[in-house]
Amino acid sequence: MLLKYIQSHTNLSDASIKNTVALLNEECTIPFISRYRKEATGNLDEVQIGDIVKYKEQFEALEKRKTTILKALEDQGDITETLKSKIQAATDLTTLEDLYLPFKKKRKTKAETARKNGLEPLAKIIMSQNANDLESIALKYVKGELTTIDAALEGARHIISEWINERTDIRNNLRNQLDRHAQITTKVVKTKAEDEKAQKFRGYFDWTESLSRIPSHRLLAILRAENEGFIRVKIEVDAIKALENIDRKIINSNTACADQLELAISDAYKRLLLPSLSNEALQKAKEKADTDAINVFSNNLKQLLLGSPLGEKRILAIDPGFRTGCKLVCLDAQGALLHNETIYPHPPKSDSIGAIKKLASLTEAYKIEAIAIGNGTASRETEALVKKVSFKNEIQVFVVSEAGASIYSASKIARDEFPDYDVTVRGSVSIGRRLQDPLAELVKIDAKSIGVGQYQHDVDQTKLQKSLDVVVENCVNAVGVNINTASTSLLSYVSA
Repeated sequence: MLLKYIQSHTNLSDASIKNTVALLNEECTIPFISRYRKEATGNLDEVQIGDIVKYKEQFEALEKRKTTILKALEDQGDITETLKSKIQAATDLTTLEDLYLPFKKKRKTKAETARKNGLEPLAKIIMSQNANDLESIALKYVKGELTTIDAALEGARHIISEWINERTDIRNNLRNQLDRHAQITTKVVKTKAEDEKAQKFRGYFDWTESLSRIPSHRLLAILRAENEGFIRVKIEVDAIKALENIDRKIINSNTACADQLELAISDAYKRLLLPSLSNEALQKAKEKADTDAINVFSNNLKQLLLGSPLGEKRILAIDPGFRTGCKLVCLDAQGALLHNETIYPHPPKSDSIGAIKKLASLTEAYKIEAIAIGNGTASRETEALVKKVSFKNEIQVFVVSEAGASIYSASKIARDEFPDYDVTVRGSVSIGRRLQDPLAELVKIDAKSIGVGQYQHDVDQTKLQKSLDVVVENCVNAVGVNINTASTSLLSYVSA
């Protein structure tokens, strides 16, 4: 079943899938399999093996859910051989949940209350559409809490609404309409319209767009605005068309029963079907947006990790700043810390002359070959200052991304490396080492902290972490490591 499921989604050969799954079950990593087990997999690359991993996990989640549902149905006494066969044959979670929906234990609903009042037979009569004098029939159910014919008919409609909501064909029909024609619309929360934090979302205060065509970054921005309470989001379709589609499946007469069914269909659509399936459509769009965004983040991270290393050069690294000064560190060719101090070339102290003299003397004293300047606050001013220095030897100057440097500087890894120095020195060292070897230094930092995308905190964090971990692992194994100089962090990504 597993092999068949994976093949239906990938079109890879049975042998390749079977052998790859066997290796994954032995806890082999994707880089290891793609590099050292080509004869077993039929030369599958890391992308194809990644697809096998994804669909293997999907299948296992589906099977786990089937087991849970079958046990629940058995405990409830609702299981039948036909239902069991349908559940076991389900190939996706949506179909599986639709099969389970009529039997799922519900919190107290209007339909459940109506059943307790004995109205299910009346609901069946209305659904049959054969009754000629419906009011006379409904009168028989007027008793106890039900004091009028209208109350009895309303209760019966609640039961019918639930039946309509549980019909797979009706749900799938509305799903198709949502897939093709759903619009996402937004409205500003009036009390928040002038909020300073809301202004960056002003473009979405009154917005309408096709849900199937909305770019991932825009959907994530809209959902962030909603989460922060600045706007309200709705998923809408043509209600008239949706109701007509349901009418055609339910109503086949022109009696009083048909009038009741019209009311029940409208209730089912507004109260049950649309809220549930519009949320499902939005969640599906969110998952697609997450996937698109995570792919962008992964590509950005890969480019960052595989940036050209300067190599074993003696580096002077600068973590620039205004009020707190610019932190300097001098590193040897292997990245070891030789010296550190702080200069104050920018306001409020503005000691640019002293800073220039200090840079000139340090580069000569430590035989510096390149300068790395962090790209944060005061980066451009610091770069301009460095270019004024008259170095005795030719020295290359680079601006280096310092994203995540502060995370590293306060981490246990940094404390273990530099127990006698504070976070400012550790951050500067990280900037310098990134110039020497970006990959070797950046693997010490949680990939999510490197700043690989604008909306990285809005996507599924588990999927993001997993994807970025795979990128780091693939990059490390593609480049390789020098086992004599590699850090523990770097070695931890070597495939096995």
